[in-house]
Amino acid sequence: MADRQFCDIVKITIKAGDGGDGMNSFKSYKGKPACGPDGGDGGNGGSVYVQADGSVNDLLSFRYVSKYFAENGERGGTNRCSGKTGADVIIKVPVGTLVRDFETGAVIADMFSDGEKKLVAEGGRGGKGNVRFTTSRRHAPNFAQKGEKTEAHALVLELKVIADVGIIGFPNVGKSTVLSRISAARPKIADYHFTTLSPNLGVAEYHGSSFVAADIPGLIEGAAEGAGLGHDFLRHIERTRMLLHVVDISGVEGRDPADDFRKICAELKSYSAELASRPQVIALNKCDMYGAEENCAKFEAEYGGKYRIFEVSALTGKGLEELLGGICEELEKLPPVQRTEADETFTYKKSGDLDFEIFEDGGTYVVEGTLVDMLCRNVVLSDPESMAYFQKVLREKGVIAKLLSMGVKEGDTVEIGEVEFDFVP
Repeated sequence: MADRQFCDIVKITIKAGDGGDGMNSFKSYKGKPACGPDGGDGGNGGSVYVQADGSVNDLLSFRYVSKYFAENGERGGTNRCSGKTGADVIIKVPVGTLVRDFETGAVIADMFSDGEKKLVAEGGRGGKGNVRFTTSRRHAPNFAQKGEKTEAHALVLELKVIADVGIIGFPNVGKSTVLSRISAARPKIADYHFTTLSPNLGVAEYHGSSFVAADIPGLIEGAAEGAGLGHDFLRHIERTRMLLHVVDISGVEGRDPADDFRKICAELKSYSAELASRPQVIALNKCDMYGAEENCAKFEAEYGGKYRIFEVSALTGKGLEELLGGICEELEKLPPVQRTEADETFTYKKSGDLDFEIFEDGGTYVVEGTLVDMLCRNVVLSDPESMAYFQKVLREKGVIAKLLSMGVKEGDTVEIGEVEFDFVP
């Protein structure tokens, strides 16, 4: 029953912690209520990391816990004390997990090696306390900066088994038995279809050489369109360097071995042309059964010129030594398993990337963007010096010029964040 719960793709929600607000505070002594600013900075919010862990086998746990929110930074204190930094969240995933952005599909990280760690959402910066705004001309700033806010994001975690050899074929052709005989793996084996409901991995050794083999659950016709277990497991052979195609050459179930082979190859091509071109070695399993000799001759006559073919019996061990040798020879010609390259240009935008856009809504000019978010954090409307800073930034960043180019006139309403005012050039 545990195999039936195997999970290799999930959607989760993450959120880095908000930065803590800076403190607006003044030192006071008995008889002296205001002796200068002493407000401390807010703490930074915690960040969210993803880490590859070799002891984790699948993504099942994410079905039950799908939200991972880092801790917020604490507010700054008096006496110039900084707020506490929020605790990070580390999400542990199996080796071979792709981390994608749900909305765009962009690859954020490929957790390729055990222990590898990747920052996926950075915590918000803590706001500055009012003591940080003192200058030679401003001795008593009566405002502080708010902490940087962060947004929740949806991620897709997709497990793709990392193996040198992917063992493929129809259900019940003996893939699991082959894996158990060439490696130390002990997969579940029984005489009915879809015994294997999750990929099984085994390390095979041959005269000092070794490779990792993955027994992929049996494919059926229509797998590339999602029939049977198709879509759920075809992704696991995308990383393999080569394929070991196991064919039941006995034909005891009334199927034509050559036709089975053609159908599986067609499914690979339908799913991915690159996957269909992956090097294949063919194992004609159950060659010791009655009638298999004739089928072997026909199969080798048809495909022997294109593929390396080995007649084996997983039950008795016949031909497995030769098969191992052939696989090792082919692997020596191939490059190692490749990491999926992350989209280096992708990042979750922070409010430090200051931009803006302006649109007209019923006669009101609305300014939005990360520049506005920053101003909302920094500006205290009741403080004249803070408002002067607000107006200065609008001019320096080109907001006023953009409004004028859009035809705004004196007296028109402009909305920036929670601030609404009549435009004065």
